Amino acid sequence: MPVTPVALAHAEDLADFVSASPSSYHAAAEVARRLEDAGYTRLREEDAWPAQAGGRFVVVRDGATIAWAVPEDASATTPVQIFGAHTDSPGFKLKPQPTTGSRGWLQAAVEVYGGPLLNSWLDRELRLAGRLALADGRVVLADTGPLLRLPQLAIHLDRGVNNGLALDKQVETQPVWGLGDASEADILAELASSADVAAAEIRGYDVVVADAARGAVFGKDRAFFASGRLDDLASVHAGVVALAAHEAKSGSPIAVLAAFDHEELGSASRSGAAGPFLEDVLERLYAGLGADSSARRQAYASSWCLSSDVGHSVHPNYAAKHDPVVQPVLGSGPILKLNANQRYATDAVGTASWRTWCERAGVVTQEFVSNNSVPCGSTIGPITATRLGIRTVDVGIPILSMHSARELAGVSDLHDLARTAQSFFAG
Repeated sequence: MPVTPVALAHAEDLADFVSASPSSYHAAAEVARRLEDAGYTRLREEDAWPAQAGGRFVVVRDGATIAWAVPEDASATTPVQIFGAHTDSPGFKLKPQPTTGSRGWLQAAVEVYGGPLLNSWLDRELRLAGRLALADGRVVLADTGPLLRLPQLAIHLDRGVNNGLALDKQVETQPVWGLGDASEADILAELASSADVAAAEIRGYDVVVADAARGAVFGKDRAFFASGRLDDLASVHAGVVALAAHEAKSGSPIAVLAAFDHEELGSASRSGAAGPFLEDVLERLYAGLGADSSARRQAYASSWCLSSDVGHSVHPNYAAKHDPVVQPVLGSGPILKLNANQRYATDAVGTASWRTWCERAGVVTQEFVSNNSVPCGSTIGPITATRLGIRTVDVGIPILSMHSARELAGVSDLHDLARTAQSFFAG
């Protein structure tokens, strides 16, 4: 069935969003930029914050962003509806002393970040992107554009490669970026130039490798969308689109978008879901509404968190890896994620609420559960539920090639997730 023009436009906008977000720091900045364009006020944590009633605000901490819209009649016990996602993706991060090379090749010293499908990064044009901390105290974003490549060894030199490829993470994942003598080159100068600063000004950096290719719609009836960093920029983008369109009507809850960093590493950082960022923002938000600790806990008791992250679509070539009955597929709607061992936070009450939000948005939903023989991943959902005690539901969209340099989603699912997020924000 052909996807709608609105869904196609949403996918093209997602392609723009991913292109503007090669690192978690760029993603956080892009979320803030888009919401500022939609009328949200950018706040700094170092400053005093204004009274919250009727306000729309966004704040950035490192590679994470939290934004919220407060109705005019909000009180100290008005609940929150939190749409949570994450800004980081598996891949590679630039090491200290990053300029290396041998035999006339310039290479970049990188470290594996999270759990990427290593072979998917081979023979692609790659970019370096992230933040640079400068001598004068400034922090700037840098993005080289296409610069690097991980060239695979030719089959003539490894006749058994098609029987199994195993890459040495230290030796065989160092990308090339030029020709010459490494002692006379400086890859940080490339980053500095992209940020219009001098390399000598750089005192520190957090820089990752990202796929340089733009996301693309393709396939029969234009049903597919392929892009880097769909895990989890597809969810972040859905939340941004929904929050930008949200109207905080009288009697409605406070709508919150929380896009965390470091989920692929376990979320234990000051900008991760296991850190204090969301709790810090909520405490200040409710203080602005005159709430003490008791009133804030009253509000939490009526609140919800929708933890949105990608899940596995059934793979036609590896069907035995999936549950034999519950088999979500691209293009059939967002997924509700369930796990008996609390790897996902969804329970019966959350299931019922999710179905209500979907029905109100006119969206069909699917379920996801892991095969008992295949370990189940986790999300920010159980972490947020544990930290705040807020009822949490784990959801997302089904994809193929999860943790690949370029993942595959369904065009209609992307738009349906944003529609459901808008329904969720309404309460």
